[in-house]
Amino acid sequence: MKTKSRQKIATRAALVTITGDILLAALKLFAGIFGHSSAMIADAVHTLADMLTTVIVIIGVKLGARRADKNHPYGHERLESVAAILLSVTLATTGIGIGWHGVGNIIAFEHGETLVVPGLIALVAAAVTIALKGIMYLYKRAVARRIDSGALQADSVHHLTDSLSSVGSFLAILGSRLGFPILDSIAAIGICLFIIKTAFDIFRSAINKMTDHAADEATEDAIRHLILEQANILGIDRFRTRLFGNRIYVEVAILVNGDKSLREAHKITKQVQLVIQSKFPKVKHCFVSVNPA
Repeated sequence: MKTKSRQKIATRAALVTITGDILLAALKLFAGIFGHSSAMIADAVHTLADMLTTVIVIIGVKLGARRADKNHPYGHERLESVAAILLSVTLATTGIGIGWHGVGNIIAFEHGETLVVPGLIALVAAAVTIALKGIMYLYKRAVARRIDSGALQADSVHHLTDSLSSVGSFLAILGSRLGFPILDSIAAIGICLFIIKTAFDIFRSAINKMTDHAADEATEDAIRHLILEQANILGIDRFRTRLFGNRIYVEVAILVNGDKSLREAHKITKQVQLVIQSKFPKVKHCFVSVNPA
């Protein structure tokens, strides 16, 4: 897919979900305030964090799509990984905030403080949020896979965690209305732990792409197999891959008959380069050298 088309699709998906987040945050904040639900207010803050991080994704994808220049000869794909790291930090911060609020309520309850029972409007808002956030997650995940965007994929997880936090809010509000107000705080802590785990996974994936981590084993094996299928290749002397954002760099030294001329050897290397880049679109650059068998 062309860079401009990829960028356009990512931006459109982000704008759609930003609009949805604004509307949902307003709904949940209204329901939380007038329904006296601290869980729903925390859920609204979580949605606002989603909106902020989606803006970061737009910036990251746009910067990552810029062409290589004198100061960045290998391109700007790693900026998408930077965006994903920012997403993970924001997600973790949101999770800790929700958990801290829940712990505070439990401590207050243990000291005899009466917790306010949420109103029906908060329960309805939580149910609506669960449905809409689930739809937004599936939509953005599909777009991320279509254009192969790590940052957009990371951002789609935000909608999933927000939907799950709304499930927790729904159950907590329902439990509170049935006479168990402490459930609100217990659910908040559970949501906190889940969000922090998700943030860690996103952070680890982004760091791998930032630190020249090798491609997955299945991809490497497939590339090796493809190389050995080519004519005149007698073996592989050295093979390395590294991730660069969502793209892959390949470095391979092939073994050919030592009696081949320089012109023949060059033709063989070009053939290997072309076949790898045609069969593996994620390979941005492939360097092939020749050693005599």
